[in-house]
Amino acid sequence: MSNHVLPPDTQAILLLCASFGQNRLSRPQPLTLSEYNSLADWLLQNQMRPADLLAPTTAETYNGKLDTQRLLDLLQRGAMLSLAVEKWTLHGIWILGRSDANYPKRLKMRLKQSAPPILYGVGNIELLSMGGLAIIGSRDIDEEGLDYTQKIAQTCSAQSIQVISGGARGVDQAAMFGALDAGGTSVGVLADSLAKAAVNNKYRPHIKDGRLTLVSSYDPEAGFSAGNAMGRNKYIYALGDYALVVNSTVGKGGTWAGATEVLSKLKDIPVFVRLDNTVSEGNQELYKKGAKPFPKEPWNSLQELLVTNLSTIEDIYEVVLPIILRHLQQPRDAENLAESLNVRLPQMQDWLNRAVAEGKVSKNKVPVTYVINQPAIQLSLL
Repeated sequence: MSNHVLPPDTQAILLLCASFGQNRLSRPQPLTLSEYNSLADWLLQNQMRPADLLAPTTAETYNGKLDTQRLLDLLQRGAMLSLAVEKWTLHGIWILGRSDANYPKRLKMRLKQSAPPILYGVGNIELLSMGGLAIIGSRDIDEEGLDYTQKIAQTCSAQSIQVISGGARGVDQAAMFGALDAGGTSVGVLADSLAKAAVNNKYRPHIKDGRLTLVSSYDPEAGFSAGNAMGRNKYIYALGDYALVVNSTVGKGGTWAGATEVLSKLKDIPVFVRLDNTVSEGNQELYKKGAKPFPKEPWNSLQELLVTNLSTIEDIYEVVLPIILRHLQQPRDAENLAESLNVRLPQMQDWLNRAVAEGKVSKNKVPVTYVINQPAIQLSLL
């Protein structure tokens, strides 16, 4: 991804949605997520792709809800696009459009049209598909909370569970570096300043080792914005298999907003909370809203403990399906898969049968193996 020659679809999406460092008063204003989704719906209805809009005569045929002249003006920013992409590439930044094959499938599957049209990133792109434990918490946390966070992250590293965080001060960075310093892998979903982070000495060794990936849905040179920080929260959760909220404050802050959004709207993402004698009131309230207690020590087999603690969920199949699909990128038999996930074979067979019936998994007969049904899972979102 170091080459700055982008696929035509991605070029078109960048021209439509990227700011290229413009301020809010600049014209034309890039498309918002909802505006891009409206355009994507029109493209699908007319059996077109974003790249088709690069031909002016095609763009002029647009007859949807957006202003056609605005679209044409955005698509004519080719010089700005070239300069910006070249600059980002010099920082080691790669770019993924929502139509790219490498775009994280779990973002499309879970967020659907809430998945960001563009992802900017630096580091090992394959880490975006590895799942793991998303660890979330406040910027301001006491030493006990930081120690707890680092211990969880170190446990994840020892058990080959990736850590996903928001990269901010406090819990996020304690989780990220707790995993990295113990030899594990981590994904940081940033709300700002990706270009600066890409060359920061505290990140560079881990990026070069292929153990850290930093991504953002915002302009790599964008400064901090509370709105952007709130907006990226769901991406942190969606990239993981599970989430742990270490601490939160009732009714305010990004941690509370993100957790309550996921609990109410993205119910297939399991959310755990730290519950002990010194836990914050926010965590207690999240528990009342449906979050599960994070397992107590010892964490000898953390993934098994997390699956076991989800047994009270009405339909655990919806929770474990993304994990099963991640393990079926190549054909595997039921016994091998059950062993990998520490699940009883009859239970795994039930889940596989249901996934086959829903068209999400294909069954091969000789020998009997299962593999993800790519045409069904790779959503046609543009």
